[in-house]
Amino acid sequence: MIEEGKKAPDFEGINQNGEKIKLSDFKGKKLVLYFYPKDNTAGCNAEACNLRDNYDEFLNLGYEIIGVSPDTEKAHQKFIEKFDLPFNLIADTEKEILQKYDVWGEKKMYGRTYMGVMRTTFLIDEKGIVEKVIKKVKTKQHSEQIFSELELK
Repeated sequence: MIEEGKKAPDFEGINQNGEKIKLSDFKGKKLVLYFYPKDNTAGCNAEACNLRDNYDEFLNLGYEIIGVSPDTEKAHQKFIEKFDLPFNLIADTEKEILQKYDVWGEKKMYGRTYMGVMRTTFLIDEKGIVEKVIKKVKTKQHSEQIFSELELK
């Protein structure tokens, strides 16, 4: 598991436009890196829209936002268009980034066990160090949760 105060694992992925995005692209910038299970599902919609609604505030605080899920580029394009999302989404169809960040694992729902994304957010500073790890994400108030973790509100 990735710990606070440690270097964030480097990653490279493809966004909704087929462009490469790497952690090193954000050197000197702060990053909200959030992992979510699936585009166009209730919890993921709520989380993405809450981040969207507070995007300008994140930018003012020096943070960029990137979402990562195992969905395809095309699914991400539709998700962004449907909800007017202003940030990049990485299509991690091979689950390489998910595994690097240790957020792909066994889940249980309704007595069924399956493999899936454990909704988690990493706050990464300008030097690539993990400031905070949020494992119990409040999808409808995620921005407020992040601001609280950063002691900004």
